[in-house]
Amino acid sequence: MNKTIRRAAVFSLLLVLALLVRATWVQGYEAQALTDQESNRRKVIAQYAQPLGDIVVAGSAVTGSKRTEGGDLAYKRSYTDGALYSAVTGYSSQAYGSTQLEGIYSGVLDGTDLRVKSPVDALTGKQQEPGDVVTTIDPAVQKAGFEALGNAKGAAVAIDPKTGEVLGMVSTPSYDPSTISGTSDGDAWQKLLDREDKPLLNRALRQPLPPGSTFKLVVAAAALEDGLYGSADEKTDSPDPYRLPGTRTDLENENPSAPCEDATIRTALQYSCNNVFGKMAVDLGQDKVRAMAEKFGFNDKKQDVPVRASASVYPSGMNASSTALTGIGQFDVTATPLQMSLVSAAIANDGVMESPHMVSKVVSADGDTLQSYEDGDSRRIVSSATAEQLRSAMETVVEEGTGSNAQIPGAEVGGKTGTAQHGENNSKTPYAWFTSYAKDPGSGKEVAVAVLIEDSGAERSEVSGNGLAAPVAREMMEAALG
Repeated sequence: MNKTIRRAAVFSLLLVLALLVRATWVQGYEAQALTDQESNRRKVIAQYAQPLGDIVVAGSAVTGSKRTEGGDLAYKRSYTDGALYSAVTGYSSQAYGSTQLEGIYSGVLDGTDLRVKSPVDALTGKQQEPGDVVTTIDPAVQKAGFEALGNAKGAAVAIDPKTGEVLGMVSTPSYDPSTISGTSDGDAWQKLLDREDKPLLNRALRQPLPPGSTFKLVVAAAALEDGLYGSADEKTDSPDPYRLPGTRTDLENENPSAPCEDATIRTALQYSCNNVFGKMAVDLGQDKVRAMAEKFGFNDKKQDVPVRASASVYPSGMNASSTALTGIGQFDVTATPLQMSLVSAAIANDGVMESPHMVSKVVSADGDTLQSYEDGDSRRIVSSATAEQLRSAMETVVEEGTGSNAQIPGAEVGGKTGTAQHGENNSKTPYAWFTSYAKDPGSGKEVAVAVLIEDSGAERSEVSGNGLAAPVAREMMEAALG
């Protein structure tokens, strides 16, 4: 064999070896990554090869599976009361993927998650029967919120303060996920995308907006914890109107005749006195207000329930006049309804916040628990004494102040209204807020609720937290206590 032939043979052998190494690498190391790619048709075929597992509310499935006609996808997702529960379930679509609980637990629900497989099936790749996702949602609370919101653009969240269980999560306008679950639902999908009111957006979790005067609870908590004021009934040093530092602008109150000059925290919450909380934020300083806001969960970019919520924000790097505006929940302060429900929940629960969650457990087809959320984390936000004072002041808001529409006979109810500016120079319809809690002395049941009305179609003069948001909260609280 001459030298040229030997070199050609060695080169060819190296090419074969390189090919074998590459094939081994692709089949071994990269196999799972290739399998998991969204563009892998086999993955979609496997996902819909059998009826999916269910998302369960109060022992009943609110999802199902429907046999398809023709094609290589044997089943598609179906929904019971889809519009009612879409803010909880999200959607599972053969064409557009999955969101929220459908997306987070897709492997459990379609049987491909290794936790639902036996060791033998995991080795052979055999598809296992799917598992189920059991939620904490109370159908009565969910329905009450959905019906009370009606045609309004808004959202509501109800939480059990003692456990952190999400009892209701509603976002309106809603949509029926069944209409987009197949491969031939392009028109329905495009119509949802084209709507200006964005029904696919979960406003309860994913759209932080200025919380307005509901944020005054956070500022009051900071003042009491810091010792700026010894109690909710101590007079504050609050001129009315309060001139924003370094400006010629006065921070005025919605009700000019309200007794807001040097008002106590109780009276300031009752009448929603801007001058008191604007000056209070400046006296505390932005760092102390931010620290308290962050204890409640603001600026947390990983707030999962287990669906991830957008971060509610308390800003930094402000001057004194901007700090004053944050004291009334304006400037660059934003919050989700989930966040504001957690503020009320922590106050209701003696100053302790339980980890919020809307899934209690994930189970296999045999009913074995694969994951449990029943024992979540808890952390103290404010002292028991501060929480007690804030509850008392919030009760005054409902009994004698701006939150009267949340009253429930026989129940202890506390709340705080908010009307937040919207648009440049408040040119657009304001947002209406209400955050609250209710306790039934007889049964021991408790609930915290936050409601945001982004747009109800009402005239600007009719927009208020008490007029629009408090009645929704009352309906949900009554359902939770009932």
